[in-house]
Amino acid sequence: MKKLSVSLSGHQTSISLEAEFITALREIATREKKSVASIIEHIDASRTPETNLSSAIRVWVLRHVQDS
Repeated sequence: MKKLSVSLSGHQTSISLEAEFITALREIATREKKSVASIIEHIDASRTPETNLSSAIRVWVLRHVQDS
């Protein structure tokens, strides 16, 4: 597990993810010409309250890779 620090809605937060998910998230951000933080903000805004952010990011990355 690695920590990824980002600012979401003006608040600094750390997210624990496996290195492979962080790498994939960064690669997707680069391809889409977006920041990692903007992608995480989108994921955060669209997740259900009972889903933690790390899990939502993993599922989003998996679906993104599957759809590509």
